[in-house]
Amino acid sequence: MQRTAWEELVAILEAEGIRYVFGMPGSPKQLYDALYDAASLRPILVRHETAGAFMAYAYARVSGSVGCCFGCPGPGVANLVPGILEAWSGCTPVLALGVRAPTRTFGMGAFQEVDQVRLFRPITKWAVTVERPERIGWYLRRALSLATNGQPGPVYLEIPADCGLERVTMPPYTPAARAVRPAPDPERIAAAARLIKDAARPLLVCGGGAITSGAYDAVRSFVERFAIPLQVTPAGRGILEEEHPLFAGLVGLYRTEYAAAVWQETDLLITVGSRMEEFQSGAWTYFPPGARFVQIDIAAEELGRNWVPDVAIQADARLALEALTDALEREGFQPNRGRARELAERQRAAFAAAERDAQVWQQPIRGKLLAATINRVFDRHTILVQENGAQDLWVYYWPYYRLRDRGAVVPPAEQTAMGLGVCGAVGAALARPDWYVVCTTGDGAFHMGMHELPTAVEHRLRVTWVIFDDRALGWPRWTQRTALRGRVIATEFSATFDFAAVARAAGCHAERVTDVQELAPALERARRANDAGQPAVVDVLVDSEEHHPSFVEFHRLR
Repeated sequence: MQRTAWEELVAILEAEGIRYVFGMPGSPKQLYDALYDAASLRPILVRHETAGAFMAYAYARVSGSVGCCFGCPGPGVANLVPGILEAWSGCTPVLALGVRAPTRTFGMGAFQEVDQVRLFRPITKWAVTVERPERIGWYLRRALSLATNGQPGPVYLEIPADCGLERVTMPPYTPAARAVRPAPDPERIAAAARLIKDAARPLLVCGGGAITSGAYDAVRSFVERFAIPLQVTPAGRGILEEEHPLFAGLVGLYRTEYAAAVWQETDLLITVGSRMEEFQSGAWTYFPPGARFVQIDIAAEELGRNWVPDVAIQADARLALEALTDALEREGFQPNRGRARELAERQRAAFAAAERDAQVWQQPIRGKLLAATINRVFDRHTILVQENGAQDLWVYYWPYYRLRDRGAVVPPAEQTAMGLGVCGAVGAALARPDWYVVCTTGDGAFHMGMHELPTAVEHRLRVTWVIFDDRALGWPRWTQRTALRGRVIATEFSATFDFAAVARAAGCHAERVTDVQELAPALERARRANDAGQPAVVDVLVDSEEHHPSFVEFHRLR
């Protein structure tokens, strides 16, 4: 059959189960005309190409599949860079598609001509130009294989404008091999098992690699069978529900008092699928005193990158934990059930303390009260999509906010591009349209993504954006006040949007909340609007002065 490269690409993406392309057309002849007759692949029209890359990132995280975004030549493709950078940092499988200036005029100063591949090479696993239309199947299979195997990540594929429209006879397509899982070395598993048997207070820490691996059951089985507490990085949240008695909070910048205590007392740290970057490791200063270290990661280059392990295991997270479980059972390892009971009691005390602490009914509204109220009102079957600002950071501080479902979070990666969560909420909602999606954001980040509210309205998505509004870029302002002798400049908004009015104009349900008594009712009205197929915005005036002690402690280290 004769097809253009774009027609073949659409047929292949459908065969590979990819459901959405996030982007906007330049010349509709490139890609979009081929989408007209697609049976299952839908274009999602965004208002800015960067939003399309952010949506693809969030879609991939929630669906466990590949997110796909598109940019037209030059500035359109360049606008994908922030989202692809975040996907690179977060090891997220995103396929970025682009159009290049025609081959027949490339190098002559053609319209919107730029060496786009060079833009993407440092932040993708593969960036390439399709040189011949009949080879599009080979390029796509290679791209999808690289994006999803080993340490996942983004890939960039571009088609020259003339090449993409040439009709040729296409060879048969062979689907990509995905989720190829490397098993662990049995000798290294045995060495890790010996360390666990000798440890009095081991601790398991899961990062985003455990989520990507789908290691949910393996993690639950491991912690329950051997009475080992679990902590997570922001990317590892959702690997186990956060009210499980062996869940012990987040690490690094995001740790609370109970989490810090469990971390400090451990004598064996086991990390799975995490690079333990600067924020996760307390700028690499938080290593538990005197502890041994087992590191499990699918990527050899991540082993010993910072903290040097006693045992390094290169393997898929799920397979490694299953092998470690089998090894400990063969050895007849007897868990410390007394420690498990003690941890459960300490966790209950942490819950009670956080609940008391959050119930400060004052104005401006405290961020921790807002986090806890969102958690109570939306409860289960809610995907939390996060930004990373000074006040919305309260949703990172477990147990003020507790995830109650598997995989129900989309955190930014280490780049923390502002606007990622605001735009990404659309991709998350398309991945799970039967669930609620709540995006928690500061007003600074909301400025950068609110142009996508109409995208959510068009698709009647169950999204609520909750703005922790302190009329400032709160984190930089805090740094100015504490580290720069109070010299505040260019971090406060003297003029800003009426976010509720803008949201209503876009077709959302929207409210501004300044009275603490109206907080829960406003969130409940937003949830009911979502039930009716209407996205919602709740703009909450929050106290800009209160930060968790771990936030303050972390900044003393930097």
